[in-house]
Order: sequence, then C-alpha cells, then structure tokens
Amino acid sequence: MNAPAPHMSPSQWGLLVVLAILWGGSFLFIGIAVKELPVFTIVLARIALAAAILVPVVYALGYRLPGSFASWQPFFVMALLNNVIPFSLIVAGQKEIASGLASVLNATTPVFSLLVANWFAGETLRANKLAGVALGIAGVAILVGPEALFGRASSVIGMLCMLGAALSYGFSALWGRRLRAHPPLVTATSQLICSTLVMLPIALVADQPWRLAVPNGETIIALVALAVLATALAYVVFFRIMAVSGSNNVMLVTLLIPLFAIPMGAWWLGESLLPRHFAGAAIIGLSLLVIDGRLLPGRRAVA
Repeated sequence: MNAPAPHMSPSQWGLLVVLAILWGGSFLFIGIAVKELPVFTIVLARIALAAAILVPVVYALGYRLPGSFASWQPFFVMALLNNVIPFSLIVAGQKEIASGLASVLNATTPVFSLLVANWFAGETLRANKLAGVALGIAGVAILVGPEALFGRASSVIGMLCMLGAALSYGFSALWGRRLRAHPPLVTATSQLICSTLVMLPIALVADQPWRLAVPNGETIIALVALAVLATALAYVVFFRIMAVSGSNNVMLVTLLIPLFAIPMGAWWLGESLLPRHFAGAAIIGLSLLVIDGRLLPGRRAVA
C-alpha cells in the first residue's frame, strides 16, 4: 500500500491557483485560435514556441538537458500523455463546445487520476478522496447544466474529446512520478521538445500549414499567450507542484480551472455566465478541501 498524498501547504495551494489561472486562460486562447486555425497547427505552435523559450532558459540557469537516448525515453512517453494526445483532443473539442464547458469537463481529471492510480499502481482510495471526487463531480454537473443532455450532436463529440483528454492526463499523472528527480524546468523543457518532434510531422501532413492564410492579429496574440503563459510558464509551475506535492494533488488544478476559464469565456468570447456556475464553483472549492483532507480526514481506504 502506498502512502497517501501529502497535504498541501498554503504556498503550494497558491501555486495551484496560479496554475489554474494560467491554464484557465489556455481555454480562452484556444477558443480564439480555433476560429481560424486547424487543430494540429495550433498544438504545434503552442508546444514548439514554448520549447524554444525554455531551452535557452535551461542553459542560462546552469541546467542540462538529457544526454542520451535512454534518458530521453521517459520524456517522450510524458510528451504523448501530457501534451500530444490531450492538447489535440482539447483543441478538437473546443471546435464543438464553448471554452467554459470544455474547462468544466477537463475538471474530471482528478477522477481519472485517482482511478488510474488505483487500477495500474495498486493504490488505495481513501474515504476523503472518494467523498471529494463525488463533490467535485456534483459541482461539475451543476456547472454543465442541461446543455450536456440537450445540445447538438457535435457537442457530444466535443465533450467526448474533453473526457479523452482528461483520461490521458490521468495516465500522465501516474507516469510523471518517474520524473520527480529532475528539476521542474528540465522536465518541462524536455517534455515540450519531445512533443514538438512528435507533432511536427503530424501537423505538416494533416494541416499543410504553409497553405493556410495568415491569421489575424488577435489569433497570433492568442497563440503567443498560449505558448508563453499557458504552456512554458505553466509547466514550470506544474512540475514544481508535482515534485513537492505529488501527482494526485497537482491534478486538483483541473477542478480550479473552470473558476477562471468560465469568466474569461464570458468576458471575451461572449459565453454565458449563469447563477449555477457560481453554485458549481462553490461546490468544487469544497471538494478540494475534502480531497486535501482538511474537512473530512480519510481513515479508511477502498481497494
């Protein structure tokens, strides 16, 4: 039986909020970019620019990237699970559904993270984790509302894409434990380099980006912000939290993201912001405290 994930300190919760703001913005930036650009081109631009930013920072701070093929292999797996698959599914999903709804469905990630750890790593699910996940799902359901049942058929495809991305993140949380020994900046940069190498041929074949019209200024700004803020900076914060707080704790960020993504979508993209969004947000906040063990300490474990 593995030891339970450590409680998070106030400073770690602060970093989690910062990460939620950065990734909440990613749904806004994608919502802008998908109006003009295809899926794989957006993903490639996001990860390639972020990698280009972080590589010189790694060497400027005295770090070194992996020096052998074998040492790169874990980062390639992480790139697939944490970048290539979920990023592509998220962008594809946001072509069909609103950015706020996409962020809410992404909030199922902690559920998948706990289940993947239980199924593939033999970890036990403590009572507080189960109760917190149930509360989180309830909050997500309130946030989504009746649109999930009565929306367009294409919306269902978009929702399934988002759930697929959340499942991929669940596996990345488990795999990411292998990378804790590396500095967060090195992990983030190495992962993005591997993601770029994977996505480059995919985007070139599928999208033929040289045939696309030059995007407008708003789209270009959104892509730059997506790469710099929601990817390069966000992943440094992400792997820092993972290193000190554990993979399950860092995935709680997905429950916080809708609290920022929904207002951003309402403000910039004209998406609706209703009373149930605030009610769902309050329940999600409560679920975080329960999962962390502050309101309902977990004493029993479920295999």
